[in-house]
Amino acid sequence: MTGSASPPRPDLRTALSNRKIQMILGLLAVAAATSTAALAVNSGAGGDAASQPNRAQIEQIVHDYILAHPEILPQAMERLKDKRIAEAIEKHRQDIETPYAGAWEGAQDGDVAVVEFFDYNCGYCRASLPDITRLIADDRRVKLVYRELPILSEESNLAARVSLLAAEQGKYGAFHKALYAGGRVTKESILGAAAKAGIEHRAAENAMNSNRYDPEIENNMKLAQELGASGTPTFVVGNRILSGAVGYEVLKEAVSNARATKK
Repeated sequence: MTGSASPPRPDLRTALSNRKIQMILGLLAVAAATSTAALAVNSGAGGDAASQPNRAQIEQIVHDYILAHPEILPQAMERLKDKRIAEAIEKHRQDIETPYAGAWEGAQDGDVAVVEFFDYNCGYCRASLPDITRLIADDRRVKLVYRELPILSEESNLAARVSLLAAEQGKYGAFHKALYAGGRVTKESILGAAAKAGIEHRAAENAMNSNRYDPEIENNMKLAQELGASGTPTFVVGNRILSGAVGYEVLKEAVSNARATKK
């Protein structure tokens, strides 16, 4: 079945805004519950129940303390965010780190996977290409997995479809680099990159006009939303998420940390 129309995609920004509100409410609830539990333990050790503060009083104490020390909220939110991200990565690790066909480079059985969610129309993704190329050249134990996240334009979606075709044909790396080298992403530049990678013109056109690859792309959208990714590039390394063109040194450090946690 053919047709370039794609089903509606998740609104990542809306989802992230709602998640932030939920995190703040969750922090307040946890703080109140923790304080109540601690006092309950203390009351069990001595003193009558009537002399102990009730839940409403505890919640007021927590409320007043947060108002007096608002600086703890960003710190607590960051800790909670890191914890939830690590849990989300662990829950979906197999889906995140398993490439679509040949959409990967580096060590096939690498001990650390670096996963990039990217859009071919993203300038920061293009700027990151030399850094990740250097990373897998310098560290022969890293597996680089590409996940298409075409959120910027319809041309991004067309490019993603052809890149997945290239992955099936074992020509992913050649197409990937040729398209980035071709400047602004258009239908013509996609077909030009496909030709340079050795993909037949008709096959590339058919891929662009087909919804065959949409399930893979939609799955990437859902994974990105689960991980709280708000844009491209987004890198997943170990239990960490790195947003933007973070550079070679940051990626290298993230790989070292991920490797250390496995020991």
